[in-house]
Amino acid sequence: MVNVGRNGTHDFILLRASAVILALYTLLLAGFFVVTQEVTFNVWQEFFACMPVKIATMLALLALLVHAKIGVWQVLSDYIKPAFLRGALQFLFSVLLLAYVLFGFSIVWGV
Repeated sequence: MVNVGRNGTHDFILLRASAVILALYTLLLAGFFVVTQEVTFNVWQEFFACMPVKIATMLALLALLVHAKIGVWQVLSDYIKPAFLRGALQFLFSVLLLAYVLFGFSIVWGV
């Protein structure tokens, strides 16, 4: 097994930090829905055009990438024993997660 400078403590801290970021982002979105009387497309677009919301969304996307990458690695290393299959699945999930983040960035900056 290749250990690319990671250990259990590092993963533990990254998971907790990414979970906190995702929880704060969820509160941001929930707060938006609480204080906004009528959510229309224009209101939603103006909300996401705001620079702090764009930055928060980018941080949430990166936190989701980190959280999912570590989670997938843990599940695959626990339950998929053949090394080739585990490696192929990790590569597939890594490509999918990267695509999600890239599409998310393009959507956020396209507003």
